[in-house]
Amino acid sequence: MTRTIAPPHPFDAAVELTPAGDGRFSGHTSPAYANMVGPFGGITAATLLRAAQQHPDRLGDPLSLTVNYAGPIAEGAFEISARPVRTNRSTQHWALELSQDGVVATTATAVFGTRRETWSSTEITRPDVPAVEDVEAGAFPEFIAWSRNYEMRFVAGGIPTTEAVEHPDTVSTLWVRDTPARPLDFAALTALSDVFFPRIFLRRGQYMPAGTVSMTVYFHADAEVLAEQAEDALLGTARAQQIRRGYFDQSAELWGRDGELLATTHQLVYFKD
Repeated sequence: MTRTIAPPHPFDAAVELTPAGDGRFSGHTSPAYANMVGPFGGITAATLLRAAQQHPDRLGDPLSLTVNYAGPIAEGAFEISARPVRTNRSTQHWALELSQDGVVATTATAVFGTRRETWSSTEITRPDVPAVEDVEAGAFPEFIAWSRNYEMRFVAGGIPTTEAVEHPDTVSTLWVRDTPARPLDFAALTALSDVFFPRIFLRRGQYMPAGTVSMTVYFHADAEVLAEQAEDALLGTARAQQIRRGYFDQSAELWGRDGELLATTHQLVYFKD
């Protein structure tokens, strides 16, 4: 009897890396996660994180990741270098670079570490929203390929339609998860931190040239907490603080369905009107 081997999940195929020796890894862009220009930024960030995770010298789990999108990534092969620049007793600092044909396209720094039990407090509160089953699934325009890998159910602040008008604020709140469903891990959480479309689209009620310049993700959950989320949808909410002179920031939170704060993220975004 021939056993059929199921193909990998599209996300796992997109972030797959092959060790190339001396802290280097080779990968290839995925058409499934294409954006309007180059790959979806979240999949690039997740792939960089995966490189550090696969490094034999890794200590602990991710605590933070900062990705700087220095230039466009073309469709095709790329190489990532991952270097632990300092390892302390409980933290480890990483320098990462993604390059194509010898030209650096993306740089990143990451902090990994081990956690211990301490006193804790969460001052922000999860938005009070209907259950995921009570919110209708929505969709991005067909030309945004990467969005087809996510189930999105907007509670507020959905992506503008062609008939949209200016919105009074920049807040979007939605339930989101991978599709097909996939157990949550750090790489997937990294990509999910970038599913929030540029806030200026919502505020102005229209699409315009925009792209993330820098993104930081802070991981508040450990691997055990992520495993407990299984394939459940996460609740995300995002907003901008100021839009001015060609740039704006946007911050977001990702909550587990059980009310656990999993990650917060901050971006600097370029736009042109």
